[in-house]
Amino acid sequence: MKITTIGIDLAKNVFQVHGVDEHGKAVFNKPLKREQMAAFFVNLPPCLIGMEACGSAHHWSRKLQGMGHTVRLMAPQFVKPYVKTNKNDAADAAAICEAVTRPSMRFVPIKNVEQQGVLALHRVRQGFVKARTAQANQIRGLLAEFGVIVPQGIGHITQRVPMLIEDAANELPGVFRLLIQRLLDHLKELDRQVQELEAQIVAWHRQSDLSRKLGQIPGIGPITACALVASLGDAKNFKDGRQVAAWLGLVPRQHSSGGKQNLLGISKRGDTYLRTLLIHGARSVIYHAQNKGQGSAQCGWLHGVLQRRNKNVAAVALANKNARVVWALLAHGRSYEAGYVRESV
Repeated sequence: MKITTIGIDLAKNVFQVHGVDEHGKAVFNKPLKREQMAAFFVNLPPCLIGMEACGSAHHWSRKLQGMGHTVRLMAPQFVKPYVKTNKNDAADAAAICEAVTRPSMRFVPIKNVEQQGVLALHRVRQGFVKARTAQANQIRGLLAEFGVIVPQGIGHITQRVPMLIEDAANELPGVFRLLIQRLLDHLKELDRQVQELEAQIVAWHRQSDLSRKLGQIPGIGPITACALVASLGDAKNFKDGRQVAAWLGLVPRQHSSGGKQNLLGISKRGDTYLRTLLIHGARSVIYHAQNKGQGSAQCGWLHGVLQRRNKNVAAVALANKNARVVWALLAHGRSYEAGYVRESV
């Protein structure tokens, strides 16, 4: 009996595997240990394999593709409706096996080793940035308990806190001064880690033709361009630019019924990190367009949006537009042209 479709419920040590034949009849649903996975699938004829896009999913996708199988990754929220009974490993594997055969299912592009390595740099840098912010807030909070107020911003902490520690006029006890110095040293170490990782990201950006191409778009710098190239992969996996914007959660949510269209705020689906980078980059463009007098000749559309809506809406709109431009450049192999107008067919 030929196995045509397999659903795998991924785990750390024990994987649940569900297989069906060409008629959709279940052939097996059994657990496999990690060391048994390669030996089991290398002896199977090529078939369609479905998995949820979770931890180690891209690693197993590449490994199974090397054995000749066709692998599809799906977002877990799209698989959940196919679970027929109570949640367990066997039911999850069967649901994955059924979901992967649906013609309307949306699949996640499989990342290669280089993409995962670059995204790991971004994730670790993001963690250090959060830790640095938390450390700065802790220092400000502890000093505030003694009536010493430091303005917000890491720059104010690195400039003012050392002077406060050395100032004998305040009432800070000696043990507390040593504690703040320890926290300040930790803050400086976190900042050094962030700068080193940013230097690695910028170095990769300069070596990548696609990343440098995206860096020419106003509002997209080396970090954003690098993250977009590593996350999108082959842009042709997306139908158009609007699908990329929807994938990043930059399009409105809908609650429509009875022919009445009701648009809400942005969906905020997809990768929060990429969406945040695009919106912050758009805020920078708006700041320079309004306060520095730059971009007025190239951003007539943006000024029109700013006249009608507030800055936050304009920032999201520009981030949405940049996401579409990114897809157009990557999918069609073009370079960014300011004021480009699409030719009518």
